[in-house]
Amino acid sequence: MKDEILKNLDNPKELERLYRENKQRFKLEFNQLYPELTDNQLANFWNERLNYESQEISWGTRRELVFIILGSLLAGVIAKLPAFLNFDPEHFYMRNLGFIFLPVLTTWFILKNQLKLRRIIVTALIMTSGLIFINLLPGNQKTDTLILSCIHLLVLLWLVLGSSFVGENLIAPQKRINFLRYNGDLAVMIAIILIAGAILTGISIGLFSLIGSDISRIYREYVAVFGLAAAPIVGTYLTQTNPQLVSKISPIIARLFTPLVLITLVFFLFAILFSGKDPYNDRDFLMTFNFLLIGVMALILFSVAETSREIKNRASILVLLALSVVTILVNGIAVSAILFRISEWGITPNRLAVLGANLLILTNLILVTIRIFKAATHKSNLLEVENVIARFLPIYGIWAIVVTFLFPFIFGFR
Repeated sequence: MKDEILKNLDNPKELERLYRENKQRFKLEFNQLYPELTDNQLANFWNERLNYESQEISWGTRRELVFIILGSLLAGVIAKLPAFLNFDPEHFYMRNLGFIFLPVLTTWFILKNQLKLRRIIVTALIMTSGLIFINLLPGNQKTDTLILSCIHLLVLLWLVLGSSFVGENLIAPQKRINFLRYNGDLAVMIAIILIAGAILTGISIGLFSLIGSDISRIYREYVAVFGLAAAPIVGTYLTQTNPQLVSKISPIIARLFTPLVLITLVFFLFAILFSGKDPYNDRDFLMTFNFLLIGVMALILFSVAETSREIKNRASILVLLALSVVTILVNGIAVSAILFRISEWGITPNRLAVLGANLLILTNLILVTIRIFKAATHKSNLLEVENVIARFLPIYGIWAIVVTFLFPFIFGFR
């Protein structure tokens, strides 16, 4: 793209077309070229356009603000349905956790991106089908297939949110990566909101206690529930209307935690040898092992998305490469442990679901690691890594559909 930018420096229309085709890549490569173009007025304009950061807080339009307020209230009401309708809270939240806030966020991006009616209908059908299916599915809180369906339905709803986020062009890799960035930024914003909420809770309860009023129960049952339900909705609103709020924090977190996790994983591999624990014979250890693995994989994907924002990032790329290699080793241990348990004790819903997820993660990790290695050796760049990650997201969605909707029938609802 660099050659295209240089060739069209005096052609504003063509530059705009290049920018709209791939905004992130255009910005990265333009910023690399800009030090040589400071005498060009159009280049100066594009530099300001691409790198200008507003210092003011935007509250969006009145329509957006009304939607967020009503959506937050709706999420709070849904979260309180067990109390209002005398439902079993454990039964309700296990099956419907994702439906508290994800439909509101999905609707927000549908309106924001002005999706066509066909896309809206498909999205509504998927969510409605999931809602009906999971609530009619037989079983209790200890039924393996029900637990797996509930977990993987959350993944499916998250990917449906991603489809509304990217807009009409579902196959655009950069928009999928922007969705991962949005998740990272949202996690940071939710953490800030929850910290502020905890401080407000302490102050409120403390003040009322001074006049002899104990509001802790009311606060816990209403304010806290509505606040938790609204946190991802308000966090989305703030990150979308004010991207500058966390655009500097997320890369710092990624840069800080990636080497720390790498060091921790290396020591963990050595500690396994002396701990007396192993994933081959300890089921609980294997499950915890896999949850940690998923967390590390998420960190790698998030770190790639954040590192690619930078221009001079060779050290970050090398750390990512090392973390990816170590994670492949950890994943290999997990896959071999699951295969061992299947060969010894047979196939169960949990073992098959975990095996499928681990094989997907392992395949994704290998592809990502190859691309990171090429980026580290200057044969490619992190944008190619992003493309690998983006293309793999729908595969996770297919597996989530299989586990959510087919596993209960395959294994007889046990």
